[in-house]
Amino acid sequence: MHPEFPLEPGLIHLNHAAVGPWPRRTAEAVHRFAEANLRAGSRDYPAWTREETRLRGLLARLINAPSPEDIALLKNTSEALSVVAYGLDWVRGDNVVFPREEFPSNRLVWESLEPRFGVEARRVDLAGAVDPEAALIEAMDANTRLLSVSAVQYASGLRLDLERLGAACRKRDVLFCVDAIQQLGALPFDAQACHADFVAADGHKWMLGPEGLAVFYVRAGIRDWLKLNQFGWHMVEALGDYDRTDWEPAASARRFECGSPNMLAIHALAASLDLLLETGLENIAESISGKISYLIDSLESKGFDILTPKAAARRAGILTFRRPGQDMAALHQRLMAAGVLCAHRGGGVRFSPHFYTPQADLDAALDLL
Repeated sequence: MHPEFPLEPGLIHLNHAAVGPWPRRTAEAVHRFAEANLRAGSRDYPAWTREETRLRGLLARLINAPSPEDIALLKNTSEALSVVAYGLDWVRGDNVVFPREEFPSNRLVWESLEPRFGVEARRVDLAGAVDPEAALIEAMDANTRLLSVSAVQYASGLRLDLERLGAACRKRDVLFCVDAIQQLGALPFDAQACHADFVAADGHKWMLGPEGLAVFYVRAGIRDWLKLNQFGWHMVEALGDYDRTDWEPAASARRFECGSPNMLAIHALAASLDLLLETGLENIAESISGKISYLIDSLESKGFDILTPKAAARRAGILTFRRPGQDMAALHQRLMAAGVLCAHRGGGVRFSPHFYTPQADLDAALDLL
């Protein structure tokens, strides 16, 4: 057992693509923060703001952003994507391209633009596509304003070639938006290499943090392109000058944070990212890849069909499988009842182990199957 993850005996956590457990250090950081509030109230608020600044730096490292000033701290992925969708100046006849199989967060927001602004939501089937990037690129035309994709599809586990997609967007003058929630914390991510204009991701999956806090990256050169729809004391340039009557939005990505920050979640996520960055994203990716390869081989030997791409370059930490003729929803319920945390997604059962998941847990889950 990894010392940072003292999970209950008999509990097998294979559900990091949904909600991950907190490391020990994260729970301890939250406890210290709660104790500080209990004993000293807001006396240490200046130290809390320093932790907020530190978290922006950690997130900038995690996604290879040019500067911590490119990082906004929002409530969740959906809020970040909504900031993009309702910040751009759309013209009737514009279209947004995205995979049909997307998680609702990266689908509903673009579909909501159709009745309001006359923006076409152009859905692209990736299921069975020999070349999913080509399918997305071919769906773009002169009226495409934005391509939005999940780095890793939540149900199939398909990992997209973000650098190829980003290069195609640059060539066509199309904005590129990445929902990175199924990659950050599981694999290295480089916002500059993939030419991302926007990146959004909650912290509660592979980043092993709490719900209620998300990273939102906006490329500095286009920050002014997003009109603001939320306003408050925290998004102004002269932060803390409460008596001033004239104001302007912050030059940094903080302009997208209208009100008080979630300080408890900030302390928690910073502690979780410390662990991930200390461990090393390359090491984490290698560990996860080995576990997924082991599961693929074992499941196929048991007669299961693998729905996730088998090639290492096409997958991350998600493995979805099924057995023809078997009720996968019922199998999922039996696994959950036996203490195997997993999900029913994409017509199969989804396992999503992390770097620390013990080999014994994988074997125990396979034995239950």
